[in-house]
Amino acid sequence: MSVALVGAGPGDPGLITVKGLAYLREADVLVYDRLVAPELVAESHGLKIDRDKLTQDEVNELLVELGRDNLVVRLKGGDPFLFGRGGEEALALADAEVPFEIVPGVSSLASVPGSAGIPVTHRGVSSAVTAFAAHDVEALDAVALARAPGTLVAFMGGANARRLAQRLIEHGKPASTPAAIISRGTTEDENVVVTPLGALEDAVATPALVVIGDVVAVREALAVQRSAA
Repeated sequence: MSVALVGAGPGDPGLITVKGLAYLREADVLVYDRLVAPELVAESHGLKIDRDKLTQDEVNELLVELGRDNLVVRLKGGDPFLFGRGGEEALALADAEVPFEIVPGVSSLASVPGSAGIPVTHRGVSSAVTAFAAHDVEALDAVALARAPGTLVAFMGGANARRLAQRLIEHGKPASTPAAIISRGTTEDENVVVTPLGALEDAVATPALVVIGDVVAVREALAVQRSAA
């Protein structure tokens, strides 16, 4: 049989792709992440396995074992190949000669800021985006990030947002740079906090995405347009 590595989207269950949903409904086995919407898990009528207590190596072995005799869907938040460790799982399946398919998902990179009214690129404001994982702020190349043009998008950085801001400012990023923390983006519980970089505080809810750059200031104008419509 085979394994489908499927992106579930950023949180809103309606943002899974049509192809991803079709695979989900056909699966004999579903292996899913903790942050996947419960509504999507409910779409599967096969065996359901929460991978939350498994190591990555154990997940890889499970996919190989189950994928030999079943149609397995490995359901991941966002997109499998953007901080989803989909590449590691695909390599494990390839090494074991288990057929697999990648079903891309809507990534949080643009969809979560977009849901909050923040375009990660905007003509005349930003033509570049730098995405990075910020769960270990001290390990980041803060010098390079502070100098990077355009928009910064930090994944897994909500709990460390204040320290992230401090490190960027220490290496030259203006404290006045617009910033936003978006918690539980695209869902009914979405919360957006907009502030200058120098006043950035840690997120009170997770998952959270941190967006830093002048594009954050576009949000206010877009909000006016929406309210006037």
